[in-house]
Amino acid sequence: MRRSTAVVVVTLAAALPRLAVLAHERGTILTAFVDKSDRFATTLVYHGTFGFLPGVPSAYTQPLYGWFLAGIYWPFGRSWLSVGLAQVLVAIATALAVLEIGTRLRSTGVGLVAALITTLHPYVVWHDVHANREVLDGLALALLTLFALISYQKRSLGWAAATGAVAGIAILGNARLALLPLVVGLYVAWRVRPGVRALLTVGVVVVAAAAVVSPWVVRNKVQVGCFAITTDSRALWKANNLNTYRVLQNGGWIDDVPPLAGAPPWPELAADLTLEGKPTTVDECAQMRLYRHATVEFWRHHPREKAKLAAQAVRMLWTPVPTESDSSGSGIARTSRRTIEPAYVLVLYALALAGLFFAPRRFVALALLLLAYNTLAATVFAGTVRYRAPWDFLLALLAAFALAEILERVRRRSGSEVGPSAAA
Repeated sequence: MRRSTAVVVVTLAAALPRLAVLAHERGTILTAFVDKSDRFATTLVYHGTFGFLPGVPSAYTQPLYGWFLAGIYWPFGRSWLSVGLAQVLVAIATALAVLEIGTRLRSTGVGLVAALITTLHPYVVWHDVHANREVLDGLALALLTLFALISYQKRSLGWAAATGAVAGIAILGNARLALLPLVVGLYVAWRVRPGVRALLTVGVVVVAAAAVVSPWVVRNKVQVGCFAITTDSRALWKANNLNTYRVLQNGGWIDDVPPLAGAPPWPELAADLTLEGKPTTVDECAQMRLYRHATVEFWRHHPREKAKLAAQAVRMLWTPVPTESDSSGSGIARTSRRTIEPAYVLVLYALALAGLFFAPRRFVALALLLLAYNTLAATVFAGTVRYRAPWDFLLALLAAFALAEILERVRRRSGSEVGPSAAA
């Protein structure tokens, strides 16, 4: 297949199902399952402040998705159509990035299959049009993978810098990726010789990522009072306390964990109280230190409970059945989560495992590194399908290589059976 044809096929495959879901879910796009970045974006567009309240800057979230939404709201207004269409475009870009990765690794056919598996994933089709930041995580990770593979092949400091810059953008969208530049930097430098240049390559990746993240971190020091990617260490504590395991085991989410005794209102609650006529101020930096200390104390004094949480997080991350939003959406969405999605993911897992033996070694190494990083991050924080879904394109690429091998063997077998008959 020609690359131009593959681009058209992938674009249509990404766009059409999402447009159908968008039309069906238009009433919930901005009313349910909405990331708090929506509030930051609205305050920024209408009041010039990136935070919950006008004139009160905040660092209580990673900024990338809020900036993305603000970039939509400012010219087009805040509507389900503007958000949905913009996120459909992001989904298309992600699928095209996967197409490019597969094409570079083997062929347009492999890239096409990988892109289709990625973009037709039932859970992602539904999730991509709703106001959650994972849609940007998927694009950033796909571009990071593409750039890292090019940098690995070319052994170029320029491409290493580009890889680091994309890693920095990914961190601005997801603070759990803070150590990813070092991991990717080691991969990019693996074939670089001599050793001094390899160390320089790692340094370039890390410094480029830091250069992208630094302005945001410095802004937080100046406007909020502390150096931080996000001051929301309360989220980390909610995933690491004596109540977490029970809440998750009973089907709840970390937001259902009882609040820390004696803690002041967190920034979002304080903003709500202020809007209700009960002015409430908070010190985000002090709260960040409070919840971080509580988390470390839990790890120190309850290692067995933390080990249970880590195992639970891995199980929840890799389960083929989404549970964190099982009651959300329409009846069709719920039915899909309980039937179509698990079947799709189980087949994907099986093909991805087979693909480990057929994909190029350089990609297998990178895919395993990235998937291991995400799994380790889940053990520190929490696991859920929505945190795994942006990484599933790696499994799709492995699966595409397995399918290519299966097809090739079928062709060879057909040829060997037809050959003797024709000769006779």
